[in-house]
Amino acid sequence: MKDVSYYIGIMSGTSLDGIDAVLADLGSAFPSILRTFYLPYTSTLRTGLLGLSKTGSDELHRAAMLGNELAQHYSRAVSGLLDGSGISPQEVSAVGCHGQTVRHCPSMGQGYTIQLFNPALLTELTGMTVVADFRSRDIAAGGQGAPLVPAFHQILFSDPRVHRIIVNIGGISNLTSLAPGGQIAGFDCGPGNILMDAWCLKHTGQTYDKDGVWAGSGLVIPSLLRELIALPFFLASPPKSAGREVFNLDWLKGYLSGDEKPEDVQATLLQLTVQGIAASVLAYYPNASEIYLCGGGARNAELVAKLRMALSAKSVELTDKLGVDADWLEAFAFAWLAKQAIKKIPASLPMVTGARGPRILGAIYPN
Repeated sequence: MKDVSYYIGIMSGTSLDGIDAVLADLGSAFPSILRTFYLPYTSTLRTGLLGLSKTGSDELHRAAMLGNELAQHYSRAVSGLLDGSGISPQEVSAVGCHGQTVRHCPSMGQGYTIQLFNPALLTELTGMTVVADFRSRDIAAGGQGAPLVPAFHQILFSDPRVHRIIVNIGGISNLTSLAPGGQIAGFDCGPGNILMDAWCLKHTGQTYDKDGVWAGSGLVIPSLLRELIALPFFLASPPKSAGREVFNLDWLKGYLSGDEKPEDVQATLLQLTVQGIAASVLAYYPNASEIYLCGGGARNAELVAKLRMALSAKSVELTDKLGVDADWLEAFAFAWLAKQAIKKIPASLPMVTGARGPRILGAIYPN
């Protein structure tokens, strides 16, 4: 009889678009996604969370109240996920919830990271064990606390004959290198959707540029691209990670004259994402032959086309081709990370984050 082990993974990324939730069966050697659910953020919640990305008045109160509101949203996502599934909350071993990153400063002396929400409240609302705060232990051990998912990528996608790269294009883009022989590495490459989404919202009122159509209507501004790609982050060697502290509209505005066509800036931001990813692959893993994309950016047709041009000697596909839907892979990973925490198994990779050693990740809130 098959060993069934249900876990829920919840991811709300730097793009601030909404909540991805998956119900996963982690009982077999190859984990599987059973159900998915998406809950978009309200504009009020998105605005409130954006306001916490920089210092402001009454921060502690606002953060606490937004943490409670996020727990309410996560609870609704869990209910939507389980509704009609035939699986009761009591059958779910744990919920792995990343929370909403509002600060990520791993390299400021004794670094820190904040993934906001109230996990104790989520436990009360769902009646389930919740695992949260996955980054802090790695940072305490001298690591970047990111990326978190390469160990899970290895389980799903490694091949003994083929060097594969898994590229997650969320708010920030990051990659995992899966070389034959079990060698694994990974790091943040630069912006994913974070700048494109913010610029699109500012100039079109839309939360993202669907299929990259607006970016495709513009022309790359070479001088602007050269200035942006000269940021020290791109020149730094791994391990490295980034967040809204590095890539944001205020930073971008410092490079703009104000005379640029908005669609040309959007085209340039898309190309910045492409170059950050392509340059990372070519500089560190030139012998990799297969690239697989996941995350929201994997559905941006213009972005994928430009990546294929930049990496023309390599196969560039979506993780869908390997049997895992690109939209749900990261939430899936947090279900697995929750299981590792519950089982007291280290899930961090020092060669990825730069920590002093492997660590058990996550704080557990038992039901």
